[in-house]
Amino acid sequence: MSMPIRLLLAALLIGTLYSAFVLLNNDSGTGVKTLRLGHSLDAEHVVHKSLLVFKQHLEKISAGEMHVEVYASEQLGTQRDLLELLQMGSLAMTKVSIGMLEAFVPEMQVFNLPYVFRDKTHYWNTLNSDVGQELLESTTAVGLRGLAYFDEGSRSFYTCKTAVTTPSDLKGLKIRTMKSKSAVALMTELGASATPISFGELYTSLQQGVVDGAENNAITFYKARHYEICKNFTVDEHNSIPGIIIFSEIIWKKLTSQQKVWVREAMAESVAFQKDQWIKDTEATYTALREAGINIIYPDKNQFKYMVENYKRSFDNTPVGDLLKRIEAK
Repeated sequence: MSMPIRLLLAALLIGTLYSAFVLLNNDSGTGVKTLRLGHSLDAEHVVHKSLLVFKQHLEKISAGEMHVEVYASEQLGTQRDLLELLQMGSLAMTKVSIGMLEAFVPEMQVFNLPYVFRDKTHYWNTLNSDVGQELLESTTAVGLRGLAYFDEGSRSFYTCKTAVTTPSDLKGLKIRTMKSKSAVALMTELGASATPISFGELYTSLQQGVVDGAENNAITFYKARHYEICKNFTVDEHNSIPGIIIFSEIIWKKLTSQQKVWVREAMAESVAFQKDQWIKDTEATYTALREAGINIIYPDKNQFKYMVENYKRSFDNTPVGDLLKRIEAK
């Protein structure tokens, strides 16, 4: 190979590596700071709409100095993939269920336990308390920075054939869960066969009978169109797992002090919008489910609480159990 050709190839390689470096560090090369944000939910979901509020407000208050690109529906990967991209610094932000974080921060498991919160007031008091703040900050040890919590309601069961009215109805059913040890343990405690599957694969899995049902909040059940296959929705509300907005610690450290202030201000706007919109969307969702002929079941929750009490107490005298006691005392 001649010298000029080798030099040309070397120049092309350097150019490619430089472009990758710029992409990795989320810079547009024009002086505008571009933040890439990925999540797993569809573009009609209240979470996506709330993240667009963040985008619009950040771009406005920064006078265009900061730009946000939002990628929905697992375009950039599963929730686990997105967290790993954040750790590498190749993605700026994501929104995941806290259920996914226990593999990174074991203390987050407390939010995955069943029936942790007495009601919505207790839920928000906890998230806005010292406990909530400590857990947000705990993510920095693994290259992630917790910015804020989103309301994701309560998770309940939905099934395609067998209606769940008591815990015994779950026996032998294959229920899709998040890829979380706690989620699997809870399903096992209730007698179901836990089947961790990516959310993006769930519709097809329900359709093909790979699983008999799943568990999630009513909005996600409806927006993901899972009601087209599963006609039973059991409002047992076994979990109230918040969503969490996570920032890459690598990229966060590269922001200026002013940019960090803008990000936090825009996120506060997004949280306020999401909290209010979640309530409205939940009411509208139940109306839509009834109109679609879905069998909405309101079981005796005490039967479910009784089944999982020993599981919750098995965390006594552990860091997670200590956090649970602090939450219960709020």
